[in-house]
Amino acid sequence: MKIIRSTRPTVTGGTDKFTGAVFVDGIQSPGNETRISCGHVRFTPGARTFWHTHPNGQTLYVTDGVGRVGYRDGKVVEIHPGDVVFIEPNEEHWHGAAPDRFMAHVAIAEADESGKIVEWGKCVIDEEYNQ
Repeated sequence: MKIIRSTRPTVTGGTDKFTGAVFVDGIQSPGNETRISCGHVRFTPGARTFWHTHPNGQTLYVTDGVGRVGYRDGKVVEIHPGDVVFIEPNEEHWHGAAPDRFMAHVAIAEADESGKIVEWGKCVIDEEYNQ
């Protein structure tokens, strides 16, 4: 067993991956001991990720607030605390807060054999977000 004390600072989500103010607390990064990437991500109202995929899929566990998950077919689903969202491998999607609510989730993904966790795409435009 190994206990890792919390020493990482909260970081802001980059404007090349997120729209709006997003704050990330890293929990686990892939390395010699695991291929899992995990973080607690907090979105301000209206903030969201860019379109992206994960080679081995992604699991989201909503911890607080009200959010949205968008699919490439245009479907947008509201998510709430306690909801678990599993995104299939290589499924293009986005996720973020509702327009008038904060939202936080734990995001979990497994790196592939090359160490890749995510492939980022384009910004989610307002028309896609508001569907």
